[in-house]
Amino acid sequence: MGVADHASDPSGASAPQTGGGLRQLLRLMPWVRPYRRSMWFMIVVALAAMLAQVLVPLVIQKVVDGPIRSHDSNQIWPLAGLALLLGLAEAFFFYLRRRAMATAAMGVETDLRRDLYQHVQRLPVSFHDRWASGQLLSRMNSDLATLRRFIGFAFVFLVANSITCVIVVGLLIHIHLLLGLFVALVMVPMAIGTRYFERRYHVQARTSQDITGDLATTVEESAQGIRVIKSFGRSREISAGFTAKASSLRSAELAKVVTLSLFFTMLDAYPQLVLAVVTFGGALAVVHGSLTLGAYVAFVTLYLRLIWPLASLGWLLAIAEEAASATRRIFEIFDVVATIVDPPHPVALPATAQSSVQLRRVEFTFPDAEEPVLRGVDLDIAPGETMALVGATGSGKTILTALIPRLYDVSTGAVLIDGVDVRDAALSDVRTRVAMAFEDATLFSASVRENLTLGRLNASGGAVSAADIAEAIEIAQADFVYQLPNGLDTRIGEQGMSLSGGQRQRVALARAVLGRPKVLVLDDPLSALDVNTEALVEEALRRVLATTTALIVAHRPSTVRLADRVALLEDGRIAEVGTHAELLARSASYRHLLGSDVAAMSPA
Repeated sequence: MGVADHASDPSGASAPQTGGGLRQLLRLMPWVRPYRRSMWFMIVVALAAMLAQVLVPLVIQKVVDGPIRSHDSNQIWPLAGLALLLGLAEAFFFYLRRRAMATAAMGVETDLRRDLYQHVQRLPVSFHDRWASGQLLSRMNSDLATLRRFIGFAFVFLVANSITCVIVVGLLIHIHLLLGLFVALVMVPMAIGTRYFERRYHVQARTSQDITGDLATTVEESAQGIRVIKSFGRSREISAGFTAKASSLRSAELAKVVTLSLFFTMLDAYPQLVLAVVTFGGALAVVHGSLTLGAYVAFVTLYLRLIWPLASLGWLLAIAEEAASATRRIFEIFDVVATIVDPPHPVALPATAQSSVQLRRVEFTFPDAEEPVLRGVDLDIAPGETMALVGATGSGKTILTALIPRLYDVSTGAVLIDGVDVRDAALSDVRTRVAMAFEDATLFSASVRENLTLGRLNASGGAVSAADIAEAIEIAQADFVYQLPNGLDTRIGEQGMSLSGGQRQRVALARAVLGRPKVLVLDDPLSALDVNTEALVEEALRRVLATTTALIVAHRPSTVRLADRVALLEDGRIAEVGTHAELLARSASYRHLLGSDVAAMSPA
């Protein structure tokens, strides 16, 4: 599979495409196959229910040409009983179909949602950098719901109604050859008109789905940024932007309504014109003796039974087009290849007490960017050493730290842990050995305990003790968690927004140091702390850094004091490496970056 054509589009949306609907739907077969028995059962019972409907006109023919014509009331009762049985059978078969539908359709939806979510989790960070979250949400929710409706309803009746149409037309031809052939021939223009509206509706459905994704992104961003919106008093402008997108969605949906209105007008009007011809032609046939009265009644009744399957085919095809568009949107994600994966034969990282980290001629360029962010970076961090990384905004500090746990892969060069290229080791091995704390502390809508133990793969198995958690909380100066309503079991809300910025950062830091990783990467994790708290955290963090290898992005002179050595990053290159005192003495850039606070610091 190749990367979707639109994958580099930051919005995640692509232009509507036409054609290939069946080909797209066939791509769902791996998920449908486990439920094929239920699917076949649904089709069989739906077909049986519709055939029970079809047989009723034939019973009516027997009644008209038999008991009514001969005025024999005794013959009516068996035929009436047969009609009743057919009605009961129809109701029973529809009950069975609905039961089977729940099993198959919801099973396929659940499996697809699980696999899509797992695939999204495997995709590299660079994919998430480019895709709007609203587009992902709309695909994982509304598009999957569209597929459930198609699999559980439209697909079944597309098959059952098509077979029913063939059977009914065959019966019409059997009752009266000329009239039956006439009905068959007039179905051709209807099929052509149906195909026209189907193509038109497909383009409109795709447009509507993409706008829905953009609207979901707007809603999510507004919810997450509500504090910023309110603080700047921009609610009216944000609402105007939302209203504009909502209006676009309204226009797209109205375009679909217009298409469907024209479509159903054709489906309603055309069969009625044919019915007029059939009624007149059948009456002439009865007058001339080529058709019995009972056969005439059966013919007209069968044709009326044919109108619904014919009309519904257009509606069902519209649902199929929406499903095909939803499938295409979903596979735009599935088709993106996960580039950061385990190698075919992973190399085990050495079992060392403390790990070393080396960067060898590392270069990194973002996809679709022309200029590299990092240019030939060489850096050695000895086992147990703490290295501070200092550089101006945009110099590449964050991306350099992200290369160590392999959140991104280098463009050229290599990142080594204990002499092993991280691309040659298993991802789980690398990310168990390396722990990170980011400047923007990301917490989840879960308990404090669950957020803290997220970074340890074996936490749920009990390997992380209460003492380990308490120690991590102490190091991060996050004792405030004990005062929360339910202590460590308090749920902290979406994005941890019930906590302050500094509190979120301390919980994230505790998560990183929990379990004492062999390599600790801290991307300016103390930026949201006040001076007093920062001093307490640094003092406690010193104990952790003494037993691990660490790389700390530092913007404050006080953070630099935690490091054994300092690396100065300029324009994507390591310009200087040395102790704090050495860099103060020989590097004007270093002194400028740390600013006036340098004078207040004692040499390291």
